[in-house]
Amino acid sequence: MRHKVQYYETDMMGVTHHANYIRWMEEARIDFMDQIGFPYKRMEAEGVFSPVKSLQVNYLKPCTFGDEVEISVGVRDFNGVVITIFYEMRLNGEPIFTGTSEHVFLDREGRFVRMKRVMPEFCAAVERQTARG
Repeated sequence: MRHKVQYYETDMMGVTHHANYIRWMEEARIDFMDQIGFPYKRMEAEGVFSPVKSLQVNYLKPCTFGDEVEISVGVRDFNGVVITIFYEMRLNGEPIFTGTSEHVFLDREGRFVRMKRVMPEFCAAVERQTARG
């Protein structure tokens, strides 16, 4: 996925505000889910929700207004209840950010969902992605 840095995403020093990288992580994750055939909207319609459990971020170099950032996403780990997604952002081929987000799967009542029972096709798609990474 590519993201062009907008003026409103920068701070007084002219660099991208740190909170925007987390937004871009979410945009990239949603795009990734679309690409593997399981949009969040579909999962939620089927009663499965995937809130963030934790975030880990590393800011390596800044980017500024007008820069086009390339964002790569992949699955680092998945056990059927918790998924860890990794992110790498590059500017002109150079890494500027890395991070991970960990998500759990819950039903409408907030109980953990075992995805292998509820959505086995999702698990197969994620496992194919994990094998590539």
